[in-house]
Amino acid sequence: MNDPLRQLTEHGVSIWLDDLSRKRIASGGLASVVRDQNVVGVTTNPSIFHQAIAGGTGSAYDDDLRDLALRGVTAEEAVRALTTADVREAADVLRSVYQRTDSHDGRVSLEVDPRLAHDTDATVAEARHLWWTVDRPNLLIKIPATPAGLPAISRAIAEGISVNVTLIFSIERYRAVVDAYQTGLEEALRNGRDLSVIESVASFFVSRMDTETDRRLEEIGTPQALELRGRTGLANSRRAHQVYEETVRRPRWQALQAAGANVQRLLWTSTSTKNPAYPDTLYVSELVTAGTVNTLPPQTLDAVADHGDIHGDTVRGNYADATRVLATLSELGIDYDEVVRLLEDQGVAAFSKAWNSLLDSVEASLARLRGPHEAR
Repeated sequence: MNDPLRQLTEHGVSIWLDDLSRKRIASGGLASVVRDQNVVGVTTNPSIFHQAIAGGTGSAYDDDLRDLALRGVTAEEAVRALTTADVREAADVLRSVYQRTDSHDGRVSLEVDPRLAHDTDATVAEARHLWWTVDRPNLLIKIPATPAGLPAISRAIAEGISVNVTLIFSIERYRAVVDAYQTGLEEALRNGRDLSVIESVASFFVSRMDTETDRRLEEIGTPQALELRGRTGLANSRRAHQVYEETVRRPRWQALQAAGANVQRLLWTSTSTKNPAYPDTLYVSELVTAGTVNTLPPQTLDAVADHGDIHGDTVRGNYADATRVLATLSELGIDYDEVVRLLEDQGVAAFSKAWNSLLDSVEASLARLRGPHEAR
């Protein structure tokens, strides 16, 4: 019987779910996808929490929101209380996976406040607070790979905090992320920490690259340009994996590995296709290679389960083609560096907007639930 999700797992790809809500946890839905769909991790972001929490009266969060309202907490305090509680419960659901996989999977990611993306010290402070609050060994703190985020990644790793590095769009920024991880591990080692308990993934965004470059390719409109549509996201990701392979062969990494360090796995994210002309499993079936993570929103997970075509490693044999695609992009006059800068700025702005919308929604809920009490 064809089981694409099992085939993905057998090819060494860890499947993580890009979704979380209290309803999913309480209903047993999270446990179900772990049991039945080979899911071994969970990622979250401000948009996911906004969708989960911004419900009206009768939502899964109303009892907690009522208690928080009576205590007079701020919207920011309430949001952190709700999100850390959900992540803690999800981490407990996945604890058996964490133990079964020697701590590599069974991970749940929680993001620092995206409005801190350009403030190193505040990001580190937030990472410490979230790590302490959730208090689960299978937590990953998401820190953006902005220029200010890079030193924050090193400092968090040095303190023994496991990190999911997010918002990576470019090859050069990915190289900087690898350096930040190794710098943090070296400091942790000097401080006598056990490197074997520190984990990290590097989240490389896929579909957004195609969305932006496709628009520019269509503006050019030549046959050569149009032929590249839907190929730059995959090419960019495959080149990142080539850099990963180069990195793990270097003496610097091998020394850390000998000291007990865990490799920083590449994680493919933004894997739902935005263009309906493309197969809805494109960024799964074409990014299969051992030792990677693919984090899927529910609709993509279901699509892969239903009609995914997993046909072996689709990354390692395509490095030369990936290089040609990116070179052709430049030849056509599309500035790669400008594209990835734009995508990073848009990513930070989108997550900040979702976070602000979540705060506004929770503030409105607190006011609604606080009202009758104050009236008495």
